[in-house]
Amino acid sequence: MTILDDARPGMNPDIRPQDDLFGHVNGTWLAEAEIPSDRAAWGPFVMLADTAEQDVREIIEDCAAGRVSAGSAADGAEGSDGSDDARKIGDLYASFMDEARVNELGSTPIQGLLDAIDSLTDLRDLAAFLGEFERRGGGGLFGSYVDTDDRNSERYLVNITQGGIGLPDESYYREEKFAEIRAKYVDYLERMLDLAGRPDARATAETVLALETRLAQGHWERAETRDVQKTYNLTGYDELRTMLPSFDLDVYVRNLGGESVAGSTGALTGTLAETIVRQPSYLTHLETVLGETDMEQWKAFLAVRAIRSSAAYLSDEFVETNFDFYGRTLSGTPELRARWKRGVALVEGGLGEAVGREYVARHFPPHSKELMDDLVANLLEAYRQSIATLDWMGEETKQRAFEKLETFRPKIGYPVKWRDYTNLEIDAGDLVGNVLAIAAFETDRQLQKIGAPVDRDEWFMLPQTVNAYYNPGTNEICFPAGILQKPFFDPDADPAENYGGIGAVIGHEIGHGFDDQGAQFDGLGNLNDWWTAEDKAAFELKSKALIDQYDGFEPRDLPGEHVNGALTVGENIGDLGGLTIAIKAYRISLGQDPASTEPVPERDGLTGLQRLFLNWAYVWRTKRRKELDLQYLTTDPHSPPEFRANIVRNLDEFHQAFGTQSGDGLWLDPEDRVRIW
Repeated sequence: MTILDDARPGMNPDIRPQDDLFGHVNGTWLAEAEIPSDRAAWGPFVMLADTAEQDVREIIEDCAAGRVSAGSAADGAEGSDGSDDARKIGDLYASFMDEARVNELGSTPIQGLLDAIDSLTDLRDLAAFLGEFERRGGGGLFGSYVDTDDRNSERYLVNITQGGIGLPDESYYREEKFAEIRAKYVDYLERMLDLAGRPDARATAETVLALETRLAQGHWERAETRDVQKTYNLTGYDELRTMLPSFDLDVYVRNLGGESVAGSTGALTGTLAETIVRQPSYLTHLETVLGETDMEQWKAFLAVRAIRSSAAYLSDEFVETNFDFYGRTLSGTPELRARWKRGVALVEGGLGEAVGREYVARHFPPHSKELMDDLVANLLEAYRQSIATLDWMGEETKQRAFEKLETFRPKIGYPVKWRDYTNLEIDAGDLVGNVLAIAAFETDRQLQKIGAPVDRDEWFMLPQTVNAYYNPGTNEICFPAGILQKPFFDPDADPAENYGGIGAVIGHEIGHGFDDQGAQFDGLGNLNDWWTAEDKAAFELKSKALIDQYDGFEPRDLPGEHVNGALTVGENIGDLGGLTIAIKAYRISLGQDPASTEPVPERDGLTGLQRLFLNWAYVWRTKRRKELDLQYLTTDPHSPPEFRANIVRNLDEFHQAFGTQSGDGLWLDPEDRVRIW
């Protein structure tokens, strides 16, 4: 059975592919499918994630029952002791599944945290508390993460970002269309505070909304945060203190688990000796807010964050109240996920690579990795040949693009070195303690990178994850084992279907190296202007045309709303380039010239290119609840699935394959078609 055999029952023959490829491939399914009550979205992508979740559950339960003594990938890669990892996996899952114990404890596990908040007296206390709180997974006034330096990829630095809000985006605090959500947010905060036994819950909730609104006023808009030049602000420690003089950075860093600059000797070697501040105006705004806000307001803010950070691991009343807002109100999901599913998510978050090691041994055959190696090689070759024939790029820039392409590093299936969990302690009888220990373990792991050599073998996704990524700082493309299954990939499938699925995904991720952000990084992972001025202007003109095109799209389920072309342009460039290059790579796999228009094999009355395009649209078969659609339209850099599938309107190959004509729904005049790579 081919991949498209799975897709056919959901197709709608009454919708012509020339008018709406997404509707043709998915129309019947969209009309008939019911989203499971514990999901906000449904489709093959989510179904594949569900299958992986079931596979992981079996591994976890085998660990809990002592049936797994040592996880091992096919190549026997390095990592911590498998039998000890298996015990920790079983104990962590057991601590979550002991619902009676969790309910008996109620809010007791966070009482010490709330008492500590009540004892705070000044802003130094605030900084000290936040350092310790964030080390164990809590959220503070700003976000932070460790990554390679955008201008020196041989070292790690702390990145500081805007933060301090509980709603998905700053626009939720100011736009009228979110007024009802803001009102429900206050109701939610009041209920959570009541459950924790806090006094004056309603007034406290209103105080928190007002304070978060004030913080949100300093946030950059979502599209602006994508500008890799504006968000690169290398900042020394003294300058950082100047931006936030009211916030005691020394005590904050010490309690976070880092090294204080003030406590170091000689050269600046502390954790924050140099940082990259992503939105510097937010920090100066935060300083103003610190000066305007009294400690009682900050205590209200912290109490809410303390309760919310542990709500999913407290008694049923906390779990249900938390889900009612973040699940039902924001995402439209009617039903809380079964406890075992939430337990699996916790284990994956805490010991994910230990689970992944066993997942790979059970579910990722070596033959799949070999086929993926061939697919990636064909995609890279297709990019080389495509770049060579670009009519808008000069030879000097082309040579630098080739150099970048040569340094791409594919990661397929699973890591060559597994994470070591030796220092993570898990107690089968202490759920909240385990959650805090996991967060502290990860914080320590990240901070230990500062000053250490860059680990280019590290993975930023788990092997069982149904997704893929490109990382500009290491110039790598990563395809976990979890996504290397139908409808993306099947070792026995027709090559056209695989190139329309995983081939386009590979092309998409490579394409991120040449999108509006990735194109500013060189092959070493550094921000480096490798373009001539003329070629950069030509690229920006094509990117602007794609922005304008997507700005005009109105989702079928959200009349009156529009796609944000500036926010989604990077992913749209990835889709456009990925599909374009997948077609060329498919021809390479057949032994043809990638620029050829010669016939490709027919099957079931369809040409190879038609099958490739049909599977591309099948990959994006997705049905989402309107609440989630609206949230994603506001915050997600990806366009809605229908527009990802129908990006084919820009491809000459699509119009040739299906014989489109002027007046068809997907027709674009040739001069209006955007083609970049």
